[in-house]
Amino acid sequence: MTITKQSYIVKWLILGVLIGVVAGASALTFYLVLRLTTYVFMDLLIGYRQPEPIGFGGSLTYTPHIERPWLIPVSTVLGAVIVAYLAREFRESRAGLDAVIEAYHGRRRPFSNPGLHGFMNVLLSAITIGSGGSAGPEAPTGNLGGGLSYLIAEGLGLSDEDRALAMIVGMGAALGAVFKAPVGGALLAAELPYRRDFEVKALYPALVASLTAYAIFCLVTGFKPYMGQVMMTVPTPSIPLYAVLGVVDGAVAMAYVESLDGIHRLFSRLRVNDVVRTAIGGVLIGLIGLIMPQVLGAGEGWMDLAVYVRLSSFSSPIMPLIILLALLPLVKILSTSVTLGSGEVGGVFTPGLVVGAFTGLDMGLLLHYLYPTLVPSAVPFVVVSSLAMFGAASNAPLAVMVMMLEMTNNYRVLPEAVIASTIAYLMTTWKYTVFKAQRAGRTRTGRGERGSWSS
Repeated sequence: MTITKQSYIVKWLILGVLIGVVAGASALTFYLVLRLTTYVFMDLLIGYRQPEPIGFGGSLTYTPHIERPWLIPVSTVLGAVIVAYLAREFRESRAGLDAVIEAYHGRRRPFSNPGLHGFMNVLLSAITIGSGGSAGPEAPTGNLGGGLSYLIAEGLGLSDEDRALAMIVGMGAALGAVFKAPVGGALLAAELPYRRDFEVKALYPALVASLTAYAIFCLVTGFKPYMGQVMMTVPTPSIPLYAVLGVVDGAVAMAYVESLDGIHRLFSRLRVNDVVRTAIGGVLIGLIGLIMPQVLGAGEGWMDLAVYVRLSSFSSPIMPLIILLALLPLVKILSTSVTLGSGEVGGVFTPGLVVGAFTGLDMGLLLHYLYPTLVPSAVPFVVVSSLAMFGAASNAPLAVMVMMLEMTNNYRVLPEAVIASTIAYLMTTWKYTVFKAQRAGRTRTGRGERGSWSS
């Protein structure tokens, strides 16, 4: 009996495991390629060892040291030029997670050649991030996992609808693996396609696939939580302050979306070729990195240090700590917008989490200064702000909330997270999103709006 004639449970159990294997391998592929490019650009060229999350061998006693800081602009420009030249030959490989979401609604492949363009997306993104560009690892990982999962479903002769479902399941599983958050990854597969809806039928296969991918990825990288074991205490009287945090995060989420869109439009108006346009972005990122190296790369390690409030690790060659901390959220937004708007390749997910964490650090420290008894630590504010801000910017508040709590291995702040995330999400009124391919919701038939399942 072929797999197409099996029951829903059996069919998607088998497919879920197969997709999970591919998604886990996709996450590992990007992880290894990124380590290589980071070593070449950061370690060898600049002499700069960036901080890493606890779950990947990072340390809370990290002390920043850059041997050749004057080469930071050289690294960012070199990476930008390489990406621009390669992207000329593989234009589809510039796409982010929007390519998978759009393909899901159109019931088609995410790329004309999912394998080739998925691997090229991995390479281009790894060069972007490794050379110092501010972008995230989730887009290439999700693209490769989603594209290869589509090919598996296509090879097994599944229907167009099942192929599309396999694609978003593979995307979610790959994200769950790379963030070591399998339940959050499964929820992303169901929540990310829509602005105010949920693809229920994706949940079961996504859980199977995401758990499988997580196991494979962690067999190599270790099962330690992404950010280690984050200890948090929240005095009950301080809970209303998280409503204030939600308002701030909602405003920051809207600013993040507007900045990404606005700077992309600005670069698109430049009457220069793609290589020059991307090189200009590399110059700007390099100059910013000279002053604030915390914005270089994806920034997961700096997010971890922010979560643990390790202020001794934060420094700038030209400004005092208080100004650096105040500017970090805005400058991280700017650097991510310039990186992606100028034509480099990568995701907006991880930088969004980092922006939220920096915002929470500022809010937590300010409230701790004003109300030291009520707010004994900034740690919960950093965690809650990270998930609330990007949950609003991505229109996926539930998935991002669960994912962030898995990453910290602590659910103590769940009530506060619900408060802040809900307020931030409602503030965006579903009009702001970093994923433009998202549809508003499904039709009565359970399929996407405006004929999303049409070929």
